[in-house]
Amino acid sequence: MLNKRFTPSKGFTLVELMIVVVIVAILAAIAIPSYQVYARRAQASQAQQEIQRLATELEKHKSRNFNYINFSTVPNASPATNQVVLPAGATGAAIKYTITVQDGDDPTKTLFANGVNGQSWIIRAQAADAKNWSFVLNSNGLRCKRQDKTIALDCSGSGVESTW
Repeated sequence: MLNKRFTPSKGFTLVELMIVVVIVAILAAIAIPSYQVYARRAQASQAQQEIQRLATELEKHKSRNFNYINFSTVPNASPATNQVVLPAGATGAAIKYTITVQDGDDPTKTLFANGVNGQSWIIRAQAADAKNWSFVLNSNGLRCKRQDKTIALDCSGSGVESTW
């Protein structure tokens, strides 16, 4: 008779591995969307902070110059367009928000354009992600947000909320 000793296996069975994979997949299915919501909320908060900073700088500029003409969004502005991108210095697909400061009387022009009145302003932060909020703030105190890539400068349209 052959004398065979029983030796326990030193590995995992396929069933055990499948169970672990299923558990990891369930955890990932819960964690990834939660993280994405958190990241979008953080990006929106950063955009709101930048809008508030720009509004403060605009009022400082007006107190020195009696108008908003030639206001620059420096330090984070793109010199060619006078736009702020968030995160600062981002390019291409890494841009989460594009913030523009426009003349309140003629929103097609920046405060650097010739012939602007320079007595009011509109700040618009457009999200690159349609699932994130876009924001508008103007010198008259109008503020609104919309969960989309676009938002009207006068806060009109569907899905616009008046508080942020």
